[in-house]
Amino acid sequence: MPKLGVITNGISDDFEHALEVMVETGLEYAELQFLWDKEVGDLTDEEMTRAQSLVEAYNVKVSCISRHNFAGMLVGETQVGDANHTRHMEGLGRCIDMAKAFGTRLVRIMSFRREMILFGRNGAEKWVASKGAWDQLLRLLEAPVQLAEEEDVVLALETGNNAMVPSAWLGRKLIDDLGSSHLKIMWDPCNSLYANEPTYPDGYEALMPDYLGHIHIKDAKVDMPKATVEFCDMAPYLEPLATRLEQDGYDGVISLESVYRPDDGDFEAGYRASVAAFKQLFG
Repeated sequence: MPKLGVITNGISDDFEHALEVMVETGLEYAELQFLWDKEVGDLTDEEMTRAQSLVEAYNVKVSCISRHNFAGMLVGETQVGDANHTRHMEGLGRCIDMAKAFGTRLVRIMSFRREMILFGRNGAEKWVASKGAWDQLLRLLEAPVQLAEEEDVVLALETGNNAMVPSAWLGRKLIDDLGSSHLKIMWDPCNSLYANEPTYPDGYEALMPDYLGHIHIKDAKVDMPKATVEFCDMAPYLEPLATRLEQDGYDGVISLESVYRPDDGDFEAGYRASVAAFKQLFG
């Protein structure tokens, strides 16, 4: 049975308040991205001790350490071992230490910055594809995957709306090409809408059962020609996905990514407007 949780700063940057609301609304798994005014991996020892005490006090479990490791970097301008790559490797190392301290094996990474066309045929490979970008992505991710294998953790690579891997299909290809059981996909079906990938059955069947490590759920209306996105509360079209996850025995964590903010409210109000439908669909 899926385990339900939330990215805590989607409720509040005040970590204790986020935990309080999370427990009040019946969710058990906290995904850590920003705590107070810091991204995970940047907490001081004192802040770590405080965060661990709060997790214990509110009797919740930590599902994933979700720093934006390797986000926004152009593969064509990044080399293994350069200053930027090294900085993100150091951040990943801190996140791995943090994951162990919080009792989870799951650490998020991102897949650099998106190149729109990676492959082509019949001339497109010359004129419009970003030649060599995919192979460079593989080279840049070899060191993070090797570190995960050495530390016995699992990297959850998110399908990002502005990332080299925006779709479940590309996520599966990436894992096949890198060939490691320590790399899984953190599937955000909403983000994959930016790659024109239907959530179900396309995205689902690309990842289940062996490639899926974690799920983010949010909802949006995406208008690609107008470069416009509107976040909204949960929609019933997610029901087929929820049904198949239950039928197929998915037992990982599903995190509500609470990014919806109503016109007359704050993000906590958006969370409260969404959490009941989230629990009804996936609980």
